[in-house]
Amino acid sequence: MDQNGVDKERVYNNLKSKLNPNIVDFDNIVNLTSDEELQETLAACDEELMEQYFDTMEISTNDIKRLIAMRKAIPCFWGSALKNDGVQEFMNGISTFSLKKSYPDEFGAKVFKITRDEKNNRLTHVKITGGVLKVKDLIGDEKVNQIRVYSGSGFDTVNEAYPGMICALAGPVKTKSGDGIGNEAGSEAPMIEAVLNYQIILPEGCNVNDMLIKLKQLEEEEPELRIVWNEELKEIHAMLMGEIQIDILKSLIKERYDIDVSFGQGNIVYKETIDDIVEGVGHYEPLKHYAEVHLLMEPLPVGSGMEFATDCSEDKLDRNWQRLIMTHLLEKTHRGVLTGSEITDMRITLMAGKAHQKHTEGGDFRQATYRAVRQGLMEATSILLEPYYEFRLEIPREMVGRALSDIEKMYGVFEAPDIQEEEAVILGKCPVSTMRDYHMEVISYTRGTGHLTCTPCGYDICHNEEEIVEAVAYNPEADSDNPTGSVFCAHGAGFVVNWDKVKDYMHLESVLSDNTNESLSEADMVAQAAKRFKAEAVTEKELEEIFARTYGGLTDSKNIFHTNVSNMNLRKKKPGTKRKVEAKSKPYVYKPKKKLQEYVIVDGYNIIFAWSDLKSLAAKNIDSARDKLIDYMSNYQAIKNVNVIIVFDAYKVKGRKSDENKYKNLSVVYTGEEQTADAYIEALAHKMGRKYDVTVATSDGLEQVTVLSQGCRTISATELKADMEYHRKQISEKALDQTSQKNYLLDNISDEVAQFLESLK
Repeated sequence: MDQNGVDKERVYNNLKSKLNPNIVDFDNIVNLTSDEELQETLAACDEELMEQYFDTMEISTNDIKRLIAMRKAIPCFWGSALKNDGVQEFMNGISTFSLKKSYPDEFGAKVFKITRDEKNNRLTHVKITGGVLKVKDLIGDEKVNQIRVYSGSGFDTVNEAYPGMICALAGPVKTKSGDGIGNEAGSEAPMIEAVLNYQIILPEGCNVNDMLIKLKQLEEEEPELRIVWNEELKEIHAMLMGEIQIDILKSLIKERYDIDVSFGQGNIVYKETIDDIVEGVGHYEPLKHYAEVHLLMEPLPVGSGMEFATDCSEDKLDRNWQRLIMTHLLEKTHRGVLTGSEITDMRITLMAGKAHQKHTEGGDFRQATYRAVRQGLMEATSILLEPYYEFRLEIPREMVGRALSDIEKMYGVFEAPDIQEEEAVILGKCPVSTMRDYHMEVISYTRGTGHLTCTPCGYDICHNEEEIVEAVAYNPEADSDNPTGSVFCAHGAGFVVNWDKVKDYMHLESVLSDNTNESLSEADMVAQAAKRFKAEAVTEKELEEIFARTYGGLTDSKNIFHTNVSNMNLRKKKPGTKRKVEAKSKPYVYKPKKKLQEYVIVDGYNIIFAWSDLKSLAAKNIDSARDKLIDYMSNYQAIKNVNVIIVFDAYKVKGRKSDENKYKNLSVVYTGEEQTADAYIEALAHKMGRKYDVTVATSDGLEQVTVLSQGCRTISATELKADMEYHRKQISEKALDQTSQKNYLLDNISDEVAQFLESLK
């Protein structure tokens, strides 16, 4: 109030008209008993107090405390902090007219800030709102190691914190600003959601991983900041509200880490929902795995967010599996199928599921759950949502026509303008994408007299959905991290079913059909899967051959044998040992129906460390051992006239992609990051096993069993070496025999040619 030209009366009337008519001038509160106008103003704030005032013509201090506590009277003090005018009166007012807070006995606290001290220890700042907190007490599942009471930059440690205390807790790392603890749980304040996505551009030479960690720490301290790592683009993005927040974040990063960052062009953060009720089905059944999940997906009103529920009988699916499915629904942000944006305004209910007593593992339900969500989204009618602003536009009254025309062009809606003397106020709602820079235009055409205030008000239907979807060009079926199809199993092999065919293969009845939700018997499921699997009818002999390919396991140096399933025994795998296949009866000899193109797939490092000469060479130089094996197999390919593919592990090489190279007459494959040679060979066996005569060379018994199920044959490292030596010896003997004999012309020509030559003598 110390600025020149300030009119107290005008400011007071402006506050009452724009904020609350019950704002009361407390400038003369010390003379309350003699100021009848002030007493009448206070009495007018409450009917009960007004009746009392007319009876007694008095208002007590307790009456004023009650009015303020009930928000029926809003005290207004005047002054200037710079010149210390009115400050003491304000402090006296707080002391005099505040009711003493009563706290419950049950412990509660509110988190209002996260910081780090000079040693980078994480601190959770709280106000205790009930009970007592002691050192070593638990907050959730985290222990409080220290309680600090700060005074400026210094602090004292205490053993207990009582109601009303402000303190910092060392120990908890999962807390965030706004959290409620104890009896305050569920009292989190609503956060304004960021609507713009900016790429953070780092200076040259700055390590992106280190910077991501630092920005994540800032995210903890600044609840309005959201840092996102874009795995596809390998970029750091920040979800912000606009330009002002960008300037603040730049300064904060510079001050804290002495790094100058810049920001890319802000993009709108879209979301997606659905317009109809659908059933999402996910099935995951590669060999020795099993899970099926059915989800009911329903649209909710705009602004409802995501809701998750379960309506599945524990007689059909055990509680532990249901809890696991709900965990998987909650653990990630599920992507829509229009633009790959986050989904919202939807209720997802677990309706049914099935597990296998022997083969189901926890990860199976994760896969089935994610696939069920995506399959349901593919079936549903999806709607793109965009963020909206609630706006208040104050402009000169003669500019109303221009403003309304602009709002219509921006696809906004508005109430009838409130015209007051020389000023007009327009209230409405408008997409962020069209109004985000409009304030500059308002300043321009009103010559600085106009004022635009925008407040985020959530999401609503996108005004230009087709344009955005086309621009993003998201292909949900090409998103390998969020598959839409399911995996089923038939004839011992897993196969992928597209999202639109999943319900033709599922094992449980649809929860939206008229049928009861009874599961099929095991026999029915096998028959149903076999019927749907795209395979030709097989004869009894062919079935026997399939049986042998699936459950065989012994070989000799020249022939490859397979054992009947009834005679196969898998030992339990002990730590540090390899699983073996034992045969207890006469093996069945596999004879292919017709001659197919032959392939030998070699598990490179498995063979190297199984052959003594290569193993000793590998101890000195692994590259030399690898090159020598390649040379061996190149000769083997030439001798046997087969196609050889050697696969080497390279999964520990960060960022590496799988690649295939040609060396002489064979193919050499190095696997990609996080893909073992076993996994690559199993996938290759699945792809080639039914089309070609494939033999996998490995001494890994578990891998042998897996590739056998794909219709391939196996040969151990010892047998491969013996076979290679056998054929090499045969070739050498044949060549030696040919060089020791004379070659006569007449022995190698036809009878007609021989007679003709004889007549010429």
